[in-house]
Amino acid sequence: MSLAPRLDLRQSQSLVMTPQLQQAIKLLALSNLEIETFIAEELEKNPLLESSGTGNDERDSEPADAPEPDGDFQERDGPADASELIAGGGEAAGEAALDVDFAAETFHHDSGSDTLGGAGMDGSLGLTGASGGGAPEDGPDFDNLGSADLSLADHLMAQAGASVAGHDLFIAAHLIDQIDEAGYLTAPLLDIANRLNVPLARVEGVLATIQTFDPTGVGARNLAECLALQAKEADRYDPCMARLIDNLDLVARGDLPRLKRICDVDDEDLADMIRELRNYDPKPGCRYGGEPTLAVTPDIFVARRGMGWAVEINAATLPRLLVNRAYYTEVSAGPQDKASKAWLSDMLASANWLVKALDQRQRTIIKVASEIVKQQEAFFLKGVAHLKPMTLRQVAEAIEMHESTVSRVTSNKYLSCARGLFELKYFFTSAIQSSEGGDAVSAEAVKNAIRTLIQAEDPKKILSDDTLVELLNAKGFDIARRTVAKYREAMGIGSSVQRRRQKALEGVG
Repeated sequence: MSLAPRLDLRQSQSLVMTPQLQQAIKLLALSNLEIETFIAEELEKNPLLESSGTGNDERDSEPADAPEPDGDFQERDGPADASELIAGGGEAAGEAALDVDFAAETFHHDSGSDTLGGAGMDGSLGLTGASGGGAPEDGPDFDNLGSADLSLADHLMAQAGASVAGHDLFIAAHLIDQIDEAGYLTAPLLDIANRLNVPLARVEGVLATIQTFDPTGVGARNLAECLALQAKEADRYDPCMARLIDNLDLVARGDLPRLKRICDVDDEDLADMIRELRNYDPKPGCRYGGEPTLAVTPDIFVARRGMGWAVEINAATLPRLLVNRAYYTEVSAGPQDKASKAWLSDMLASANWLVKALDQRQRTIIKVASEIVKQQEAFFLKGVAHLKPMTLRQVAEAIEMHESTVSRVTSNKYLSCARGLFELKYFFTSAIQSSEGGDAVSAEAVKNAIRTLIQAEDPKKILSDDTLVELLNAKGFDIARRTVAKYREAMGIGSSVQRRRQKALEGVG
């Protein structure tokens, strides 16, 4: 074998991901709000990009011809509109087409509301509260969408400034700094006293003052002390209530006979005490501060239109991006060196590609969402009990795209319909075989059946997991006991023993 150096020519094929392809893949996985942030960054970096609300007339800002971005993208057979109508009953699309002039705009037509002129499509397909973050089957809880501007620490410091002074105010500030958002003191008093080099009794005295502040129960070191403070404020902290609060573990277990003996009360008095205990707030600090509760903004709207379904991108959270051709012409006509000319060409190519990639992203999202609506039409018509098992592969094969593309499209994106707000991943569930040999059912449908059975159970006849299996089998669900237990725990529903104790306490209270 010769060890001499030599030159060889070889031909080989390899898959190379260009920077543009990597960027296109990244854009697919982003939600509309994340895209909005991304666009804002690109507008700062590229002077040839502008949003539709600024710059020259759109006729001077049309994108130049550019090659399609690489990647697993496919053009839809039809117009470039971000709205699509899906025929009902799984039949071919187009039986009740939207009344849209697709020739009006061929590239920047990013919303059905752009051309319908108020014909029932207002950017949210006429869905009430579509931009809210409501749970499935329920409307959004607007009472919880905001939080107080004043934080708990600021609220307590304002009261401390009016109640204590001097060195005690410094101790109070340190104690308040150790109170968590639920209102509990998290640090031991001895550690605080050693850290501040003050007597423990003085720290305890300042803490006692803080525990008189609003909200009642703040500054407690545990749940029992928090409830005791609220009972004292309500003038209900008698010896019987004190013993009840000292035995919260028995209350949690529902051991009513033992509680009656410890508290030395009869059934009526115990019921009154438990009812009083329920009125107290175990986390008084949560009324203040913390991060505001933000509503989830939907990326896609779905609404019934005639015999089909209208699917639309939420254009309100997706700015229209334009290429400023007039500015490019003006700059390129002036004197410039070789480096400046190359930079300007790169900016133009980057701007053209980004606009086209965003348009293709919308087409891909609409294509995937439309197929989801087709396959899950029974859910949109009748509810979660009719949700069918579906996998990413099924959707990918139906729309002739790669499974990974469908996975990226359905990540971090929400669909708003008449039944509520759902993450796109919600519609992909595993299959549970039918006990009657029929079609398989979705795991979500089984969970809904379990929840319905438990909600309707007799407080005096709590359903065990074995009983739930029998009832589900009678409904046509072939499911094992361990699966019922897994689904029940996933929904945050306690065991039959825990529910029996809870029902007993509710009956007493």
